[in-house]
Amino acid sequence: MTALATPLSRLKTLHARLRFTLGATTFVLAFAALNGVLYHLPLYSFAASDLAPLTLSGILTLLTLFVLVMLLTVLFMFLCALVSQRLLKPLAMVMVIGNSIALYFIQTYQVILDKAMMGNVFNTNTGEAGSYLDPAMLWHVLLFGVLPAWLISRVTVIHVSRLRTLAALLLSLFAGVGWLYLNAQTWLWIDQHGRRLGGMILPWSYTLNAARYQSEKAMQSRELTLLPAARFAPSAKKTVVVLVIGESARAANFSLYGYARDTNPLLAQSGAVALRNARACSTYTTASLQCMLAHVDTGSTLFHNYEALPSYLQRHDIDTIWRTRNWGEPPLKVNTYQRDSELVGGCTGAHCAFDEVLLTGLAERIKASASDKVFVVLHQSGSHGPDYFNHYPPDGEKFAPVCRSVQLQDCTPDSVTNAYDNTVLYTDRFLGATIALLRALPDAETLLVYASDHGESLGEFGLYLHGTPYALAPDVQKDVPYIVWMSDAFKSRKTLAADAALNRAKHAHQTLFHSIMGAFGMQSDIYDPRLDIFTDAAQHNR
Repeated sequence: MTALATPLSRLKTLHARLRFTLGATTFVLAFAALNGVLYHLPLYSFAASDLAPLTLSGILTLLTLFVLVMLLTVLFMFLCALVSQRLLKPLAMVMVIGNSIALYFIQTYQVILDKAMMGNVFNTNTGEAGSYLDPAMLWHVLLFGVLPAWLISRVTVIHVSRLRTLAALLLSLFAGVGWLYLNAQTWLWIDQHGRRLGGMILPWSYTLNAARYQSEKAMQSRELTLLPAARFAPSAKKTVVVLVIGESARAANFSLYGYARDTNPLLAQSGAVALRNARACSTYTTASLQCMLAHVDTGSTLFHNYEALPSYLQRHDIDTIWRTRNWGEPPLKVNTYQRDSELVGGCTGAHCAFDEVLLTGLAERIKASASDKVFVVLHQSGSHGPDYFNHYPPDGEKFAPVCRSVQLQDCTPDSVTNAYDNTVLYTDRFLGATIALLRALPDAETLLVYASDHGESLGEFGLYLHGTPYALAPDVQKDVPYIVWMSDAFKSRKTLAADAALNRAKHAHQTLFHSIMGAFGMQSDIYDPRLDIFTDAAQHNR
């Protein structure tokens, strides 16, 4: 007891003695310097790697970046001080905690905290978030977050007059703008890399981009604009269309697209067709799902808050089913919405912890439908990282050894690729099982369409995961698998005209809405046949 009491008493003594006294102005400047030095090594490292750091131009550019970071922090803190100087310490403590977490992800996964990445963060569920927890992350937050926050808590901030605070603000503004003006030549490089740099300046990258994302999300939550009424071509058979939305699947690792490893044996045997030159509209799930389910390009400024494809089909008496092991879909009105947690009770076997749970009771649900048109969406967990090893069952581990850490940069490139390829192989198994389910509906015209929301980086160019700003993202985050399987009955009515449709589309996702309308023989004022990957078989055979 005595041995334990001695270190504790010393800590208490240190806690009591370790106090600092700073005027509000000095506190702001000291904190801004701390923020500029402690949390921006990735920013300066990127600049140094792209510049000639030992030249005068390179040194001035690095100094300009530091001045820019300092200036943003100083102006914000002085503005807060004008409101109340009591805000300074709590704000600084919150910022260092937030910065420590952001810095960890920037350093570990080479992410850029732009609006797209913040959308990714807000749409990460607790299970996915838990996969990122690691002792290294906890130590990082303790060292760069908790310790600086504790030191800030030991500072006594002496209040100064508002006039003096205002003078300090104006002087800082004058000095900062003066430096930026005198070194205007450095802005050519900064402007060229503005999006990347903006995603690494803390805390403004994650705070401002989080606000931008939430603002856009609030705009999207407005009342939906209903699409015009549709009509249907007569059909003698029941039509069942299954749309499988993949997660983080990249075309480069699908053998159907020429990958050396056989990651798609079941799809190849099924006669499924891989559509070439398929590109995602975004590098993160929320934005991708929005455009996958929209009749117009959601990147257009003309985009309004129209109802999504499942809601449109459901309103026209198509029995619509949404089953998911993921998140991020837009507001939906469907006949049946089920999460994996609701399906697992009726599922038996090891596969119930993985995507195959989405098939539980699905054949029976389709057969029991009174509608002659059924639309099913299966939203996979797929190949979501960094814990690829958790996204397939033990009997699905064909490629080894695999990376079993969320610290992907600490694994060998081969082990990361092996783990990822196993997730692709499991997606092949899942799609094979879905096709088998559709084959067992002989009295129906059946169709499966598989498209991934976006791709994935596995260490190329030092990048991991996804969510890199679209303009900067490598092709592996944008080139996605787009695969179609058609029953013989469906082929007798429709055939593929995918090349023509994809050539007209800005991205492959833009064709999904119109192609599924075409599959159901659905016509309306918003239907664009140029974006329909199918065409009437009779017309094709003339």
